[in-house]
Amino acid sequence: MSGEQDPKQISGTYAANLVEDRMAVGLGTGSTARFAILRLGERVKEGLNIIAIPTSEASAKLATELGIKLVGFNDVTHLDITIDGADEIDPDFNMLKGGGGALLREKIVASLTKRQICIVDPNKAVEKLGKFPLPVEVVKFGWEVVARRIEEIGGKYKVRQRDGENYVTDNGNFILDCDFYPIENPPELEKAIKMLPGVVEVGLFINMAHTLIMGHPSGECTVRERA
Repeated sequence: MSGEQDPKQISGTYAANLVEDRMAVGLGTGSTARFAILRLGERVKEGLNIIAIPTSEASAKLATELGIKLVGFNDVTHLDITIDGADEIDPDFNMLKGGGGALLREKIVASLTKRQICIVDPNKAVEKLGKFPLPVEVVKFGWEVVARRIEEIGGKYKVRQRDGENYVTDNGNFILDCDFYPIENPPELEKAIKMLPGVVEVGLFINMAHTLIMGHPSGECTVRERA
């Protein structure tokens, strides 16, 4: 329909406008987070003074091109706000992330964040997580062992591919995209998978999202805070 707007751009721009001067900001990864970074770049050119830590090489490259000052973990003890997308988010604000391959860095950044803002379009809000395959980042050595263990605890897996080769994360690892749908107890599944030797990180983000910003084609935003 004519007049419809991109919900990803709506939510990303709205979230970027919440950032205040002198904040330390976590920059997410993916198509929705990209809109937030683009808006932050505009605001920096307008005089906004922030420092930022990106969650991927792609986000770092974009931020650098836009003049956003990047720092390392030695420079900050916390982040005031992180703006990032999600592949799915349930009514309890449990998120499934990692479709862009940055789940490890995203979780490290989220763990330091006072206010994690999840920016999504309406399709990402679900009753039960898991229709989107759950990413599990694993070391290359013995990944087959992890894959068998995934099957033993009830999942089905596919090794993520890119251009006919096994996809390699920014950290040099593989990703197993796993089917556990429906995920009835996200915290328990996260613990079970993380106990498997060879697992680096799992794309379940429990008790990490504070604010949900959902963009709509009408141009409006729905904002919810976690209870």
